[in-house]
Amino acid sequence: MPTLQLVQDPDADALLESSPLALLIGMLLDQQIPMEVAFAGPKKLADRLGGLDARVIAEYDPEKFAALFAETPAVHRFPGSMAKRVQDLARIIVDEYDGDAAAVWTEGNPNGREVLLRMKRLPGFGDQKAKIFVALLGKQYGLIAEGWQAAAGDYGKDGVHMSVADVRDAESLGKVRSYKKQMKAAAKEAKAAKG
Repeated sequence: MPTLQLVQDPDADALLESSPLALLIGMLLDQQIPMEVAFAGPKKLADRLGGLDARVIAEYDPEKFAALFAETPAVHRFPGSMAKRVQDLARIIVDEYDGDAAAVWTEGNPNGREVLLRMKRLPGFGDQKAKIFVALLGKQYGLIAEGWQAAAGDYGKDGVHMSVADVRDAESLGKVRSYKKQMKAAAKEAKAAKG
């Protein structure tokens, strides 16, 4: 049984645990779809491609890659734009990290702040997503970069259930979902108060 349980599916979670590229792609896909669906995406891709390799993805024909994304069950509800983003991510990993996704957070023994800056330079990783990913690396993926908790902000705190970084089983997934629902409701309320 893998220690990562982001998808709640042993095969998909095992891939996330063993493949830094899969973990990065899952985080990239975690947008406008349920978290477990996003993190199941790398397994769907790996099954369709016969494995996950940054070079293969970077060099894949863009139209055919988008078609792979759109196959049922779709990798993402926006297969065209997300396929392009995944290919952009793969190209950066190939061009800047010699095809090694883990090098994004390990090359040169970076501190937490540097890891965060590297994450923010990746396509689809804004400030919040980059912080969540740093928290995920620190809490569940063995990142030992000095200052990673500070770089991850509130997501790096112990004992919270704010993001995918805090999902360890079905119960914690429920707590994260509840937190996200509360945040959406609060944002909606604030918007209504302004309008």
